[in-house]
Amino acid sequence: MSSFAEKFAQLSLNDQRTILIDPRVQANIGKWKPFYKRLTDFNFIDAKIKHSDFGVQSLIADYDLINDSELLNNSEYNPEQVKTLKLIQGALRLSAHILVKDKMQLAGQLWGRMQHFAVPEIQTMLEVAKQQQVLPWLRPLTSNLISPGGSLLLTLAGHSDWVNAIVLTLDGKRVISASDDKTLKLWNLETGECEQTFHGHSYSVNAVAIT
Repeated sequence: MSSFAEKFAQLSLNDQRTILIDPRVQANIGKWKPFYKRLTDFNFIDAKIKHSDFGVQSLIADYDLINDSELLNNSEYNPEQVKTLKLIQGALRLSAHILVKDKMQLAGQLWGRMQHFAVPEIQTMLEVAKQQQVLPWLRPLTSNLISPGGSLLLTLAGHSDWVNAIVLTLDGKRVISASDDKTLKLWNLETGECEQTFHGHSYSVNAVAIT
């Protein structure tokens, strides 16, 4: 366990929350450097994903704060660093359906998706992730998982059988899927979360439409 994790575990819940909302605080006051440092720090990323009040979706939302007007107006705002944050966010989004089930997979997911990026902050983040592992883990030797920046943005995981049809809602923010598991599911395309499951069919659902 890292010194950060040890100190963090000893804090009160209120003090833990204060640390974990720090990216939003820094964004609101337009402090680019501390904002960037937090969101490239493996220890912070790991702590926020594992905290019961936050989790991976809350962390992913932090990276969207790069568009906050206070940060945009900061003279230290760096387009190359913005690209780095978007890559990390993309890797977390691609990994989200795994991390919601097993938060201990974070290091392996990041290594499997990001080790080929020759960005100092990313390489440092991965090295810290490796050093902090105290239990046996699988470290990919190559980027053998889908990397951020491609056509796949996230995975919708939840049906227990084949998916036969999908339809996009009119606002483009959600999708409904129909499956052989006799259910329909409503998905949030921003977070990848299933917002509602519709039961009641006696057989496979083969089509879905919105009017």
